[in-house]
Amino acid sequence: MKLQVQDRTAYAYTGGKPFDAGLPAVVFVHGALHDHSCWNLLARWCAHHGRSVLALDIPGHGRSDGPPLTGIESLGTWVLQVMAAAGLQQAALVGHSMGSLAVLEAAAQSPAAASQLVLLGTAYPMQVSDALLATARDDPLQAIDLVNSWSYSSTASKPSFPGPGNWLHGTNRALMRRMQAGWTGGNLFHLEFSMCNGYRGAEAAAARLACPTDCILGAADQMTPARSGQALARLLGATVHTVPAGHNLMVEAPDAVLSSLRAALDAENA
Repeated sequence: MKLQVQDRTAYAYTGGKPFDAGLPAVVFVHGALHDHSCWNLLARWCAHHGRSVLALDIPGHGRSDGPPLTGIESLGTWVLQVMAAAGLQQAALVGHSMGSLAVLEAAAQSPAAASQLVLLGTAYPMQVSDALLATARDDPLQAIDLVNSWSYSSTASKPSFPGPGNWLHGTNRALMRRMQAGWTGGNLFHLEFSMCNGYRGAEAAAARLACPTDCILGAADQMTPARSGQALARLLGATVHTVPAGHNLMVEAPDAVLSSLRAALDAENA
């Protein structure tokens, strides 16, 4: 599905069902150097169980026009603009990693727009080491390899989504390299990891939230360690779900993540 936002095309995957703004909606926002495809299983489940879905490609990623945005706050504003363009007044907002900060900002900027927040692989502050930022600046392909080595607690997926034996490291590395190459105007890796590292708005956002919040954390996450995610959960008064996975938990522990998401969405309607 294509929408016009800020005079540019924004793409959203709708989970294999036509988008219907009259249904309860879920908006998914991916993390740095990713696109909507990281949400395929969760988006399809929601779309085939009574919800409308917008799994977004943020600006400069996948099928959405660039240039990329340069701050978490502006990314939160953009999410709200996409919702308005799609005719949505309210939705459950689900974000992974950098996307978790973006949906937190969206819910703070317009509290009535968020019926529920679900933050995956999240932390605050979302600190990035000086060494990784320097590598991202000087040798982004090496930095992508490093991040992939830290983002999983296993090598290949078990029988489930995306399929038995799928090489988690290789497929995600290829996706990140494609996103990095897609922006010819600069270094996307360094930009987005700097955005995560520099965001300091969670306390102000927490004071404005008007919806329940859940955090789904990977027990073996080396990028946003579970202890840091739990600290953010305490700040937000969030319910915590912990799954046996690293940072890219949606593909490493898909069944457990889907179960946690379902529990969060069911609690919203309880």
